[in-house]
Amino acid sequence: MAQPQTPVLGTTEAADPGLFSTIVSFFQDGGTFMYPILFIFIFGLAIAIERFIFLNMMKAKNKTAWKRLLPILNQGNFRQALEVATGSRSAVGRILAYGLTKVGKGRRHDDLEMAMEEGLMEVLPRLEKRTPYLATFANIATLLGLLGTILGLIKAFTAVANVDPAEKANILSASISIAMNTTAFGLMAAIPLLLAFTFLQTKTTEIVDSIEMASVKFVNLIRDARPAEAARAPAKPKG
Repeated sequence: MAQPQTPVLGTTEAADPGLFSTIVSFFQDGGTFMYPILFIFIFGLAIAIERFIFLNMMKAKNKTAWKRLLPILNQGNFRQALEVATGSRSAVGRILAYGLTKVGKGRRHDDLEMAMEEGLMEVLPRLEKRTPYLATFANIATLLGLLGTILGLIKAFTAVANVDPAEKANILSASISIAMNTTAFGLMAAIPLLLAFTFLQTKTTEIVDSIEMASVKFVNLIRDARPAEAARAPAKPKG
């Protein structure tokens, strides 16, 4: 009777401890500059995640608010639209509320546009908040990596100054390879942060464009509604 074979561990499971020890050794060999680079990367990653969640929520709120407001605006019920826009927590609702407050006061279209531009200037800092830090953190991580490498090279050349010439090449090559770890780690932290910065900037631009499109449509609706109201108004008797 054939004996059941003992399951063999997969190569992935066997390689995991070696991979972990390699990462730990790489980090330890880099020196003290690895820690601020790691802190900057983690902090930047937290900002990127927070901004991604916020922008996605803002985009969904804007879409919902515009779908709710558009039929009301098409009906010409600006008072109800103002109530809905004021109660909305979206950027579109906030900006349209600025414009709707001017509708009942007989203001010109230029006044409406300026009012909504004012609202956009209030909303825009919230959309761009903390995103520029990612590019700054990426630059700092790169510079810290280079600084760590330069200081490591200075230390390496100083250490081999009084060493036997036969051993200088081996000691120097080992020291240089260790010093390069900080540059490599700085670049590994900087590249994802730059990608996250570009992605969030693009997402912010899309939201701003959608808000501006909603503002233009709103002004056009007001422009079309006023001649219709004038046509329905009863003519004043002459004399």
